[in-house]
Amino acid sequence: MQGFYNRVLKINLTKTTYEILPIEDEVLKKTLGGKGLATHLLLKNNPIGVNPLSPDNQLIFATGPTTGGLVWGSSRYGAFTKSPLTDLYAESYSGGRVPEAISATGFDAILIQGKADRLSLLEIHSNGVEYHDASALKGMDTFDTEKAVKPYTSNMNKSWKTGAVVIGPAAENGVRFATIKNDGWRCAGRAGTGTVMGAKNLKAILFTGNQKRHAYDKNALIKLSKHLASESKNHPVVHAYKTMGTSQMVKIMNKAGAFPTRYWSKGSAQHWEKISADALHNRCEVKPNACAKCFLSCGRMTKILKGRHKGLIIEGPEYETIYTFGGLCMVESIEEIAWLNHLCDSLGMDTITAGNIAAFAMKAFEQGNSDYNIQFGDADGIADLLHLISERKEIGKTLSKGIRHAAELWGMEDTAVHVKGMEPAGYDPRTLKGMGLAYASSDRGACHLRATFYKPELSGMIEPDQIEGKAKLFIDFEDRLTLFDSLILCKFFRDIYPWELLDKLVTSTTGIDGSKENLSSIAQNIAASVREFNLREGMTKKQEKLPSAFHKPLEDSRAVITETELDKLMQEYKELRKF
Repeated sequence: MQGFYNRVLKINLTKTTYEILPIEDEVLKKTLGGKGLATHLLLKNNPIGVNPLSPDNQLIFATGPTTGGLVWGSSRYGAFTKSPLTDLYAESYSGGRVPEAISATGFDAILIQGKADRLSLLEIHSNGVEYHDASALKGMDTFDTEKAVKPYTSNMNKSWKTGAVVIGPAAENGVRFATIKNDGWRCAGRAGTGTVMGAKNLKAILFTGNQKRHAYDKNALIKLSKHLASESKNHPVVHAYKTMGTSQMVKIMNKAGAFPTRYWSKGSAQHWEKISADALHNRCEVKPNACAKCFLSCGRMTKILKGRHKGLIIEGPEYETIYTFGGLCMVESIEEIAWLNHLCDSLGMDTITAGNIAAFAMKAFEQGNSDYNIQFGDADGIADLLHLISERKEIGKTLSKGIRHAAELWGMEDTAVHVKGMEPAGYDPRTLKGMGLAYASSDRGACHLRATFYKPELSGMIEPDQIEGKAKLFIDFEDRLTLFDSLILCKFFRDIYPWELLDKLVTSTTGIDGSKENLSSIAQNIAASVREFNLREGMTKKQEKLPSAFHKPLEDSRAVITETELDKLMQEYKELRKF
């Protein structure tokens, strides 16, 4: 079948063995690769009820039929497993240039089970796997680890695509929200995929190869690619991302009254202009940066020009990092937020969860639930806390297990903001009520990326307060973006690939019927498979709710999403999904 290799690499770290297995065309037609294929493999291979940190939990890396080819927005890979943060389905995606190296190994998915007997590095190439002792890398941060990986390779060929994914100290130490890093600053960030990699004693994986996928209709794909490149030059979305990146959302969300502030108590921050896109670009040296096969260039290569962090270079901070440290934690300096971003990146921790947990610790101290003295706005206090979490020392040992654990320990279940154990992104559902449905229904816990439904609510496609009929549009967005996660495409290309262009893309790449009817059916089947995984792992109806904090109004606008409104949204959603 075109667009695929029809091969899965299955690795057993305990036995230091591997096998190359075929994938039937029928499976690929139903799953489209990426998320669909990985979910199929998890259902087939993961023991029911497995401890996420057990050697038996599978860690799967997957690319899609568009990876490494001519398709814009296609340099993405996904990591899939059972989450140590939520005990349910985990998926996390990353871009950069490494995805093309993963695809060039010639496998549609790489399934890793077992646990190495020492800290190890895997070298994966077209013919299989090489095992390397990585004991010398123990405790090394993510940036230094990436630099240290190449000397370990035995199959290096300068003409081959090569790249590595790595973990930092947080993952080695078992922090439940550790990331997988690549290309310096790119992350498979959420749900603790890096934690699972660390539990398997894997410090790094290096991918190298020269394999290429073959398109069903290469001429049609070339024509489509040229058309998109030409037509998108003046697209307002492209212009917005190139000029301001995701930091542009700080202004938008504050104006909408949906910017989570002072641990979810308010919908706007008085200091937002100090941490906005304008502040970032005016106070720092910023250059657009892009993944492979991308003309959006949403990344911000940032150099701090003044103050105690002068000379620090990072990619970012992204909107989500600004919202957590600048909004929830009330840090009023864009330079300090960039520094905290750098700490999380080097330690290998998800900035969304880390920022939420830091703000929760501030709230706990303020209310007298914790005696650890950390106060809103204290950047140094946050930095100290991040190190304690990474090392799992003192209060960090509690917080390293996630917000659900800390809330139970401190008696703060009514204050803690999470769904299924994972914290939301920076879109308050009391103002954007469709995001309430997004958080409650998401497979992996509170998540904005499964449907990116803030987009239609902010752009006027549908009123933020509307309840009746909203689930139908939500599913339309969710289906299309589920296909993005199988192909795998960057979510920021959602305006570039509407259904009609997705039809042409899928057909020319794979030969599969790209009609909306067929693609929607595939997306529905993938959604049902993920739900099947979660239900067998113990997900309950109680977990498909919003935290009680969201049913209390914001202090500065009195906006609220009621339990009745959420119930209506979820009921309509489940009826349409046939769940």
